Amino acid sequence: MDPHAPGLADVIRYVPSDPAAPRAVLTFDDGPNPPDTLTLLDLLAREGVPAVFCLVGEQVEAHPDVVRRIVADGHVLANHSYRHDDLEDWEPDAVRADLQRTLDAIHAVVPDAPVPFFRAPYGHWGRTIPVAADLGMQALDMQLVVGDWDPPGVDELVRRLGGVEPGGVILLHDGGGDRSQTVEAVARVIPTMRAAGWTFSVPLAAVDDRTGGADPDTL
Repeated sequence: MDPHAPGLADVIRYVPSDPAAPRAVLTFDDGPNPPDTLTLLDLLAREGVPAVFCLVGEQVEAHPDVVRRIVADGHVLANHSYRHDDLEDWEPDAVRADLQRTLDAIHAVVPDAPVPFFRAPYGHWGRTIPVAADLGMQALDMQLVVGDWDPPGVDELVRRLGGVEPGGVILLHDGGGDRSQTVEAVARVIPTMRAAGWTFSVPLAAVDDRTGGADPDTL
């Protein structure tokens, strides 16, 4: 990640969190991707946990019903580019065209759903942050990268998830391959973290946009 990327100081890596009652944010990249996204949605619904889904435009077009389910279940959307290209060296006009194409794909499926966030593929922000801001999206980074794109086994994923800090945004994947290990790890971690006093949230900008400032845990 380029520490000098324009606007990088404004990215969201944490949400407000009381150390005595810490919060975490679950985010899922590269989908929608059935069946793993659907299994994950069932899990999140059972547990009453909100999440941010960072959608790839091509996947949105391939699986519109899954996008509708994500929105219907009350989760928050992020733009994750149209094809998951590395945008680091792209000129602003090219970035704008790609992000707008992705927004158009999302809104063709869920016309009224806000898309308050953008996450750069590979975490390579380049010139994307001010372009995303001009399109009404905040840059959503991460505090914890779990590294589930090469599935290391559920036990290892659970161990890595233990690295979350209070208020931390966690990067996981529901797309880009078989993500059944990720789903199983999340199923194990949610009750464990809750027993230790954690709650789950989404960034407040999204909550304000969708609910007028409601508590994020009620989403």
